Amino acid sequence: MTQTTPTSALIDGIKFGTDGWRGVIAAEFTFERVQYVAAISAQVLADVYGSITNNSRLIIVGCDRRFLSEEFAQTVAESVQQAGFDVLLSEGYAPTPAFSWAAKQQNALGALVITASHNPGKYSGLKVKGAFGGSVAPAVTQQIEARLPAGLQPSATLGTIQTFNPWQSYCDGLRKMVDTSIIRDAIQQGKLTVFADVMHGAAAGGLEKLLGISIREINSDRDPLFGGGAPEPLPKYLSEVFHQIHSFRQTHPDDLAVGLVFDGDSDRIAAIDGQGNFLSSQILIPILTEHLVVHRGFSGEFIKTISGSDLMPKIAALHGLPVYETPIGYKYIADRMLETKVLLGGEESGGIGYGNHIPERDALLSALYVLEAIVKFNTDLSEIYRDLQKRANFSSSYDRIDLHLASMDARAKLVERLQTQPPTDIAGQPVVDCLSIDGYKFRLADGRWLLIRFSGTEPVLRLYCEAKTLEQVHETLDWAKDWANKIS
Repeated sequence: MTQTTPTSALIDGIKFGTDGWRGVIAAEFTFERVQYVAAISAQVLADVYGSITNNSRLIIVGCDRRFLSEEFAQTVAESVQQAGFDVLLSEGYAPTPAFSWAAKQQNALGALVITASHNPGKYSGLKVKGAFGGSVAPAVTQQIEARLPAGLQPSATLGTIQTFNPWQSYCDGLRKMVDTSIIRDAIQQGKLTVFADVMHGAAAGGLEKLLGISIREINSDRDPLFGGGAPEPLPKYLSEVFHQIHSFRQTHPDDLAVGLVFDGDSDRIAAIDGQGNFLSSQILIPILTEHLVVHRGFSGEFIKTISGSDLMPKIAALHGLPVYETPIGYKYIADRMLETKVLLGGEESGGIGYGNHIPERDALLSALYVLEAIVKFNTDLSEIYRDLQKRANFSSSYDRIDLHLASMDARAKLVERLQTQPPTDIAGQPVVDCLSIDGYKFRLADGRWLLIRFSGTEPVLRLYCEAKTLEQVHETLDWAKDWANKIS
């Protein structure tokens, strides 16, 4: 068979970001392009992971609940089959971590998952998972991109396609890691009320499958438009779960309650405490670290990204845990998890993974550990957090914003300025240190920090700040916006 040479229209603009390739459906993300990228991805997975899987030819294919996700997954399966690989195709939607789990359990070369994670409904995407059960390293997606212009050599033999239920093995595995019986008993006895906003995404039905009982699940229906927002665990998209928790508090002022929030493909999590306060993973990660050490006796390295709260290493220090810092993107955490014994690895955007699991962020496992922590500590999440702040002698506020720039030229100007003339004074505070493993993280004299990063594909500036007070956070972010606008 002859090798096919792709047109520029087929491959132009296909670029993998921090976790996969994403694009607008019917514009950048089309059936023809998905078909081509899937076949190339399968070949790269075989080259990279064939030796550690005894030359397996199996690829897992799955999807979320977005528009046309099943149809895109079917296209991926058929393309991979045509390329000579065997396919296990999911019977329906499931969390992305379930497909990473299946890749590891089935000794597959990896998994190709149709999902755009937390992006708005007009997007879809393709995530590539490795044989080890996590996001492939940047070098692997770079190989995929590099091969796109070279064309595809069709296989002389066809693979096979079989379907499977991804939930069963995944749920069985998670139950072995958590004491679901004490969680179930607390809920059934009325000691704990659980609200779960699945944001119309792939976590729908997940907690009920794991616990074997009903909970108060919100936004369970399939809505490819996500209520006009995005399936991202941020307060602006969570009005209904906030409302339900506040209403519950009016009639049950002394009862334990928690809200759990899952992104579109269930690899990121946030929470809401019993008083209705939003808790990002900046708060959940210290709580989970404390729980896993105290109640489960876990140990190992603590991994954080550079945007993680300063409280995280302080809690790790209380327990004598070594700390390792990575760039932003869970694939960097996954790489480290493959190298050494790890307790937990987490990022500020909600992705948390565990050393006793696959090297993959997993919102449902995090949710189970959060519930187990509440039952074990027998108190509200915010009470646990305040106790940790007191013991670490550290409290702070945090926020991040995305600043949309006029053009990629404006982005280039800012990059050049940071490289050649980085600020020495920010919001009236001298800069005492700058870390540049991912963007530029400026630590200031009074202890606050500002992280400036750029989107790799869009003219977007990402600004992160932690300081003693929310007023200082906003002051610093306002300074950063003014600085950027003056230069660009």
